[in-house]
Amino acid sequence: MAEDIEELKKLKKTLEVLPNNFPEANYPVEFETPELTALCPFTSHPDFYTLRVKYKPVKLIMELKSVKLYIEKFRSLKTTHETLLNIIFEDFKSLLSPRYLRVDLEVNIRGGIKTTLHREEGK
Repeated sequence: MAEDIEELKKLKKTLEVLPNNFPEANYPVEFETPELTALCPFTSHPDFYTLRVKYKPVKLIMELKSVKLYIEKFRSLKTTHETLLNIIFEDFKSLLSPRYLRVDLEVNIRGGIKTTLHREEGK
């Protein structure tokens, strides 16, 4: 298996953040996209995902156009579902330092198996 780990770690520089004008407010931000794809490291076939991110910002919020560009960059990279989930989670966590962060990755059914992964931290 040959995952593109080093290339995956470089994608974070695509993401941009904006100041949160209400840092004292404890509110959730949620977004979802069915447009995430990456290559299976075993077959090189594309895997299709729905990505859901929920976070409670403090000082920074994510700029959504940069998220779209970030998502697009995964298309040509080989990775497992688990690595993909954790790369995205770590990128958002390190850029935002949110009160709460949850990333859900729903994999389109493959081989009759439905797979959903999530990781969360905070309250």
